[in-house]
Amino acid sequence: MTRINYSLNLILVLLLLMICSCGKRVYHPISNSGARLGEATASTIRLKNLPPPKEKIIVAVYKFRDQTGQYKPSNNGASWSTAVTQGATTILLKALENSSWFVPIERENVSNLLNERKIIRSSHSQYAAGTENKPVLPALLFAGVILEGGIISYDSNVITGGSGLRYFGTGGSSQYRQDRVTIYLRAVSTSNGKILKTVYTSKTILSQAIDVGLFRFVNFGRLLEAETGYTYNEPSEMAVTEAIEKAVESLIIEGIEGGLWNLKEPRMIVDESILAYKKEREMIPRTDIFGKEINNRRKRSMIGGGTSSLYYMGDYPGARIGTGAEFQYKYSPRAAFSAYGTYGLSTLTTEQYYKADVSYLEAGLEYRLLPFDVFTPYIFGGVGLITQNETNRFDFNNSFYQKTNIGGGFEYMLNNNVGLRISADYNYIFSDELDEVQQGKYNDFYWKGNVGLNFYLGKDLKDQRKFDFKK
Repeated sequence: MTRINYSLNLILVLLLLMICSCGKRVYHPISNSGARLGEATASTIRLKNLPPPKEKIIVAVYKFRDQTGQYKPSNNGASWSTAVTQGATTILLKALENSSWFVPIERENVSNLLNERKIIRSSHSQYAAGTENKPVLPALLFAGVILEGGIISYDSNVITGGSGLRYFGTGGSSQYRQDRVTIYLRAVSTSNGKILKTVYTSKTILSQAIDVGLFRFVNFGRLLEAETGYTYNEPSEMAVTEAIEKAVESLIIEGIEGGLWNLKEPRMIVDESILAYKKEREMIPRTDIFGKEINNRRKRSMIGGGTSSLYYMGDYPGARIGTGAEFQYKYSPRAAFSAYGTYGLSTLTTEQYYKADVSYLEAGLEYRLLPFDVFTPYIFGGVGLITQNETNRFDFNNSFYQKTNIGGGFEYMLNNNVGLRISADYNYIFSDELDEVQQGKYNDFYWKGNVGLNFYLGKDLKDQRKFDFKK
């Protein structure tokens, strides 16, 4: 037995080490690394792949700064480090250069430039005195467009969560947190001060931690303890860079569509990168702040069928689960709300003393917690009637008893027309006579479980949040 315990624990330790060493995002530095070139983001690649302009635009950027005033969150008192980089102007100038659409000119530290030009003129005057061909310093470029804006929002802990499992001292857990940074960028005409175009982008910043551990007595007086894990924090500077590059890409394509600047060849308006941007823009009304698609997958009408398992709780002891079938019709005036009607045939039974075939009819309301997601929990409640079928399944000559029910469940959409549902509800009968025995001070009631399929038909539900980007 001792050898079995040792073998089992050795296997557990090896599994823990393998789990935490095989993830593609796990990195265990054991030595110093040298300097390397700056990383490219996904937006950098898209910027460089944009079709070329007919003529490059000279732009000036005076200040593109952090306007949030947000300090880095800290669990141990106040932190005076800013949450986002203070060098956003430099990042924007690099993004403009990468796009090959703009000629950025120095304006952030223009005083340094002017001082240097004064020194050059002074040197020319001193050493070229008395000569006829004095060198002339070229004039500074002037911009037709000024780019303004900044980092206007940094939201900490937009979403947090985690999960974990531990059994007899062995298990693991994971935690995650997402922050969000938002960028606004606008182009201003230097000839008349008109704001030509304003765009904004956002980027989430992910932090996550995973740990796995083992804490177990393998023998009397012998304790085995092992743990491993890692923490990953997405660099905020990379997130800001990607958001700024996305804003530059958006400004270019929006400017092309608005006639502010032109492509080198007009036929390139159907370039793959431009079409991908338009497709992404069309998806904005159907996505949330995390980029997750919000789609009215469920239609206005639904018919469904499934099992009906009843667990009797009445005056007879030894309750057992009786099975049957259930059919349902549902109408949804809104994505989150539905009115339903249900007809079911099932059995209330105990081990020895009671067994009755029953039919029930229900009507009620249902509320979906995540109506636009593939997977959604829901709650429901209503009223109904129940009766015993003595001679056959469609014998309705017996008394009908009023009841009410409340419950909840889950639905998973297999496709846009079919959903798998699992639910359970509590049914209270306003009488103690259903099982034909009146005993005690409580009325008869039962629990019902259901597994079935929903088939959605008819018109699509109207999404009240949709809006049109077209001019």
